[in-house]
Amino acid sequence: MIRKLALVTAAVLVSGTLVLPSAATAAPAAVKTLNVDYQVQVTGYYCGPAATRIALSARTQNLPGQDDLAAQLGTTENGTDHISQVVTVLNNDLGTTWYETKEMPSDPPSQEQKDLLWNDIVKDIDNGYALVANIVAPPDNHPPGYPNETIYHYFTVIGYDTDARTVQIADPANFGGNQIYWLGFDQLASLIPPKGYAA
Repeated sequence: MIRKLALVTAAVLVSGTLVLPSAATAAPAAVKTLNVDYQVQVTGYYCGPAATRIALSARTQNLPGQDDLAAQLGTTENGTDHISQVVTVLNNDLGTTWYETKEMPSDPPSQEQKDLLWNDIVKDIDNGYALVANIVAPPDNHPPGYPNETIYHYFTVIGYDTDARTVQIADPANFGGNQIYWLGFDQLASLIPPKGYAA
């Protein structure tokens, strides 16, 4: 009798007919990651080309080499100047207009900027696009394995976990052997200012 009452409670009465609820629509996955072709950056200043290549690999197997991407990005021994260059190369190489430059000038970022970043991560990963972030990591705010100095760097965001509020990073620098790792979202948001990201 208790089971019958529970069933009726979950049902709906339509025009005098008892209608049982249909199977629930599947909720979005709490954890989602992209399959990518990971490569370590081949020079100390190729993080931009390597991170861009990792992002491209989520969408295509027709991947340029890091030297070719460095030429497209205008990368020099001083690195890749601005995230907008990554946006241009991602869109050109994928034949899309998906990617946009997202600036995060406020340090610390505003709640609005953090909300936009999280929404961009979920939307992009759900649609099969990896993000590229340009970060500034001071010694007191390092991802795992970073040397004890301020690091100016590009890496790729390839997944998210909504329950743990973390993101999966493919880090071309391979600091301390950490190639692909999970990072708290709040830490990611604190690393991007005053730079930006491609999403």
